[in-house]
Amino acid sequence: MKALEPLLMRDVRQLPVHDLQTFAQLCDARLHAGDRLLTLFGRPDVKAGPDALVITAVLQPEAGELSVLRASAQRGEHYPALTGQHPGAQIHERELWEQTDLQSDGHPWLKPVRYEGERQQHMADYPFFKVRGQEVHEVGVGPIHAGVIEPGHFRFMCLGEHVHHLEIQLGYQHRGVEALLLRRPPLTLAPLVESICGDSCIAYSWAYCAAVEALTDTRVSAEVEMVRGVALEMERVAMHLAALNGLATDIAFLQGGATYGRLRTAIINASMRMCGSRFGRGWLRPGGVRGLTEAQRLDLVQTLSAFAKDVALVNDLMVSARSVQARFKGVGVVSQLAAQELGLVGLVARASGVALDTRTRLPGRLYAALPADLLTEASGDCWARMQLRMREIDVSISWLLKLLGDTEIDLRCGMAPLQNELRPDLLCVSLREGARGPVVHVLETGAPGQLLHYKVQDPSMPNWFGLALAVRDNEIADFPVCNKSFDLSYCGNDL
Repeated sequence: MKALEPLLMRDVRQLPVHDLQTFAQLCDARLHAGDRLLTLFGRPDVKAGPDALVITAVLQPEAGELSVLRASAQRGEHYPALTGQHPGAQIHERELWEQTDLQSDGHPWLKPVRYEGERQQHMADYPFFKVRGQEVHEVGVGPIHAGVIEPGHFRFMCLGEHVHHLEIQLGYQHRGVEALLLRRPPLTLAPLVESICGDSCIAYSWAYCAAVEALTDTRVSAEVEMVRGVALEMERVAMHLAALNGLATDIAFLQGGATYGRLRTAIINASMRMCGSRFGRGWLRPGGVRGLTEAQRLDLVQTLSAFAKDVALVNDLMVSARSVQARFKGVGVVSQLAAQELGLVGLVARASGVALDTRTRLPGRLYAALPADLLTEASGDCWARMQLRMREIDVSISWLLKLLGDTEIDLRCGMAPLQNELRPDLLCVSLREGARGPVVHVLETGAPGQLLHYKVQDPSMPNWFGLALAVRDNEIADFPVCNKSFDLSYCGNDL
């Protein structure tokens, strides 16, 4: 049986287009049946009029390939909100409202996500939730932070040191990524795509490359897929190490703070030797990759073998330290039910017992041939998220050494020209499981060689509300470790 691909192609001319009310009913039925709402977005339909919109929902079932629902609507039109029955839809409906002015009646939390366009000058008007009480006080942190961190505002409602509610306001960067992606020739977007979320360069560029290759009817070799897998798993290891470094530093566990940083440097320096960039820029391009010479392959095997011994030692120190256990166990808990209902994704979902990983659910030919273990933890706290990062590093290293140690595989592949321009009237959904979760790219083509729309979604977007929930009923001093255990992306939200 052919492996399910993390990619879906549909001819838009053959997709049923529903009215907005029917569309909402169909989405509701699918979500009640167990599907997950992967993304929901709209775009202008200039052919149908100045206020006309095309709405797209991408859904992921428990098993089987992705599916798409489409609707036509007019700006300002109303529909029954999905969020009341399906809380995981809340961020998608908020973004849809902000970008298209579609009114989701009954939405309990209809607030801007990024303050786009005309709303940019009105961030001070954000309607923060209020907790009333004579002894309740508010603590505001950011948007300007003391360290090297992107802008975001955190509003804590506290009784003493006890947090009753945290509200997170993002959207300060106003980058306009999706509009920018339509201003350049679609086959030259790789450097821009790599810059959308710099620490997830490989996941983003692979999602883009896979979409462009599908839209141009270009099939790359299995060896190209393998090198891309090497790059992605190297990126996963580096990002998990950065989060572990932050966790250790936040609680002054100096052995971890020093060692995880050193080990991350070894990994990203190895990536630089492979492609010229510590973050993997230029490693992947539509049609191919920078292949690995025999010397580079041996270099990676030696680096990863030495790394595996060192990371095991520091992990043992971290896990066995009573100070670490006291700070992380039972702190920042997100239950399995909450994670499912909020639509959390990636590592933070798996740390709450939600078995969801694109590499196993939609493995494609690479992960079907070389499976990656699906790991979960049950407790849903900072301890679970820390341990899961350690375990996922071990799995990635084993996966890499197995692939790189097979001397019969020739990884000296390179770049190849695409076969065609983008084919017209196609919708392509492309996923890659980055370190934070599924990176989603949706490309829609119009005339040959042109893009009508480019939708990008970072896994951080559905997970920020999970962080706000995790901090409830903890001390305010627990926020830094909760925040770092989630390790979400500000720029991934502020597209």
